[in-house]
Amino acid sequence: MMDILNALVVLANFVMIPAVAYGSQLALGALGVTLVYGVLRFSNFAHGDTMAFGTMVVILVTWWFQSMGISFGPLPTALLALPFGIAATAVLVIGSDRMVYRFYRQTKSEPVVFLIVSLGVMFVLNGLVRFIIGPNDQSFSDGERFIIKVGDFKKMTGLDEGLAIKTTQGITVVTAIVVVAALFWFLNKTRTGKSMRAFSDNEDLALLSGINPERVVFYTWLIVAALATIAGTLYGLDKSFKPFVYFQLLLPIFAAAIVGGLGNPLGAIAGGFVIAFSEVTITYAWKKVITYVVPETWAPDGLVQLLSTEYKFAVSFMILVIVLLIKPTGLFKGKSL
Repeated sequence: MMDILNALVVLANFVMIPAVAYGSQLALGALGVTLVYGVLRFSNFAHGDTMAFGTMVVILVTWWFQSMGISFGPLPTALLALPFGIAATAVLVIGSDRMVYRFYRQTKSEPVVFLIVSLGVMFVLNGLVRFIIGPNDQSFSDGERFIIKVGDFKKMTGLDEGLAIKTTQGITVVTAIVVVAALFWFLNKTRTGKSMRAFSDNEDLALLSGINPERVVFYTWLIVAALATIAGTLYGLDKSFKPFVYFQLLLPIFAAAIVGGLGNPLGAIAGGFVIAFSEVTITYAWKKVITYVVPETWAPDGLVQLLSTEYKFAVSFMILVIVLLIKPTGLFKGKSL
């Protein structure tokens, strides 16, 4: 019985908890992508670098607060800096829309044109972030590191294996729940949210109903800025901040949005967790868990790892290809590509 409990602790420590935290981050990122696709009708390839920009601002403000001795007690100071990052990112994306996207929207350009334009915006943002904060890893996490520590858990339970839950993992899950609940309340209960949904369902009918398209676009970008900054900051706190990593995150974020159903907010959340659990379980070395649950003579010699962690983004790509081939509308019947 003790071996089973130890196996469950190892499984929770290295698979379940990291996957839930990572899935929450991907879900928030995929929500931003799916909102742009659903309301503005194009795939925003600049979303990953928008996350990087928002996180960069949060880091700079966090460092400023830390230099002045301002902290958030046991919680990361970055949470205090988050509103500044959201505001700066909102200015960035709304400015990008006014200077770049609006022209193509007014000329009724094809979605592929928007996609190419967003690639240009992506490269500009990528260079801007690297120029301001540099290309290397940046540390900005402070406060208490753990909610539950390995040593304390071992003393409390008497098990050989210890459970560790990082503060950033707990904050990620709680923040994701609050943000998702607030977003769904906004979309379903407020007049602006209903206008966004109507515009997404049928643009011509929405215009005939008197809905102001520029107002819808403005609020869509505001929400996208908030989601991108929150998702990027949570990822940076939980792992690390490096501009190129956010460019790489674009693949699992888009995979999450497409797997769940591109244009469907509920699907984006489900897709985020599907991709996260797939990446973590396929790249995890299962030797320790198996050793606890099988007889000693059956214990494996190798790591029992399907893929190295270096190939975790390849998992997202494989899932993305399979979904596009079998069910292009995704799990929740989003808009077909």
